[in-house]
This record gives sequence, C-alpha cells and structure tokens, in this order.
Amino acid sequence: MGTPEKMFKAGIQREPGWLYYFHNGNVMRTRMVRGGQKKRPGDKPEVVLKTDVKREDGYIYYLDKQGDVSRSVASRGGTARKKKRKAKAAKKKTAKKSKKGGKAKKAKKGGKRKGKKH
Repeated sequence: MGTPEKMFKAGIQREPGWLYYFHNGNVMRTRMVRGGQKKRPGDKPEVVLKTDVKREDGYIYYLDKQGDVSRSVASRGGTARKKKRKAKAAKKKTAKKSKKGGKAKKAKKGGKRKGKKH
C-alpha cells in the first residue's frame, strides 16, 4: 500500500457520535447508531464541506486524523492474491513432508470408548 496523499486541506473538527466520510466530492457526516439503538426517522447524512476533489479508480478516499481529505492506493484481492496463497500452502506441505522422516505411526487399536455411552 502506498503512502497517503492529501487531496484537500479542510481541517474539519470531528464531533463524537458522528461518522465522517467522503462521498461525491463532499465531506459528509451521519449519526452513529450503537447496539440496541434504532435510526431516528429524521436522521439523514449532512454535507459538512463541498470540495472540488474528483475520485479516481484504484484509490480509497477518507478523512484523515487532521480532518483533511486524503487518498491511498486501494489494495484489492483477486486472482493474484489467490495464487500467492496457493503457492504458500504448497510450500508448507513440502516442508512438512521433509520433516516427518522415516518413522511410521502405530495403528490405533480398536476397543472400548471412554466417555458417555450412545
């Protein structure tokens, strides 16, 4: 993931109980709902600040700790990630096989079970 870059210096002071986000070139906020609470009928997102920032594909836009609009390169999953995972799993399997050595395991004897009766 690349380093974040500031797109717009806004300096927005956050208030507790509000969720701030970037949407359609605007900084928006909406009330946060906690467990057991329900959304009130009149609770709609508010526009805090209008900006001229245009979104580009492949980036995540957000409000950073300083209250400015920033963006970072979006890390996406997909086939490349799956290939890496498969290669890693195959590597682990070969490592386990080479560790086991020549000892064979003893077969378990069939017999009485401990515990509850069925």
